[in-house]
Amino acid sequence: MTPSPILIFPRPLTRLSSSRELVRQFTPNWFTATMGTGILALALNQIPVSIPGLHQLACGLWLFDIVLFVLFSGLYAARWIFFFDGAKRIFGHSVMSMFFGAIPMGLATIINGFLVFGASVIGPASLPIAHALWWVDVAMSLASGLVIPFLMFTSQEHSIEKMTAVWLLPVVAAEVAAASGAQLVPHLADPQVAFRILMLSYALWAFSVPLALSILVVLVLRLILHKLPHKDMAASAWLALGPIGTGALGLLLLGQDAPSVFAAVGMQSVGIVAQAIGVIGGTMLWGYGIWWLALAIMVTIRYLRDGMPFNIGWWGFTFPLGVYAVATLALARQTHLAILANAGIVLVGLLLMLWIIVFSRTALGAWRGDLFFSPCLMSNVAPITDEADIA
Repeated sequence: MTPSPILIFPRPLTRLSSSRELVRQFTPNWFTATMGTGILALALNQIPVSIPGLHQLACGLWLFDIVLFVLFSGLYAARWIFFFDGAKRIFGHSVMSMFFGAIPMGLATIINGFLVFGASVIGPASLPIAHALWWVDVAMSLASGLVIPFLMFTSQEHSIEKMTAVWLLPVVAAEVAAASGAQLVPHLADPQVAFRILMLSYALWAFSVPLALSILVVLVLRLILHKLPHKDMAASAWLALGPIGTGALGLLLLGQDAPSVFAAVGMQSVGIVAQAIGVIGGTMLWGYGIWWLALAIMVTIRYLRDGMPFNIGWWGFTFPLGVYAVATLALARQTHLAILANAGIVLVGLLLMLWIIVFSRTALGAWRGDLFFSPCLMSNVAPITDEADIA
């Protein structure tokens, strides 16, 4: 039996009646655009090939990512302020509520950018900004990973037949924060602060990865029993690559930090073990990701053959591929295997191509207004037509 379409993205190709209607219809799945843009900036900067202007391009993308994140945050905050009753309906929606996890994951790419590009843009202030934002990101990630599953268990309607990899989004945010913490640690001068953040990052990794892998087991069963989701959810096939790539990246980066951080607090032997676990564990997760990457490519070809309509969910092609590409490059740096470096370059090239396609179609859809749609408002609610409606 083919699942019925999950109407979370499509909307008739008409302009919104007003900017107020745009605010009322704004949903957190737009933050997936900041995830995809941010990871592209970080991935381009890590390509192990000297290309003139590449660093500047990556930095420009990171600055653009900040603009997008601030804009989307303002729009979504305005929805909660002016349309509170409609906004709170998201907690009961079985799909859209999953995208709360996209907010801290989008912020994480900006935090990492402060560590990579910030010093050249704003100077020494970039480090304390990144440090402060990381704690905000951790808080949001923990809230997403706890509150949304609790709502799934208690009040939302779910079934195996309608399950997609979107279930991963709220729980994966914590491991993204863990990987960001690993990148923050080498910049911290105080050994005790670095040690605390390293240990917390390991805990964040464990808070997320085992649960995400458990969801993937159920997802495989769902695919076997009920086949592929509706074509509107085609891009969700790539989401499984996200926790695998981020999990591998987290282990690699945390293991890379471990020797110096543990040695500074008198636990040198633990650091050596952690470094080894990082390489071995990261390699094993990377290998697991090959299966999901190959499957995602085959599934996408199948969807393209049958017709795959564009929607905001296409941003699901970008971030999972991006973190897997960055993990590949990190593994190449630690193992000195040229084949991994070449594979990482190819993956980043594919990411760039997909980003251009998705961004251009998103920009067109946003201009038309057809991408702004809140499924939580699928009821007899009159459109916003008057200034008094805001009050």
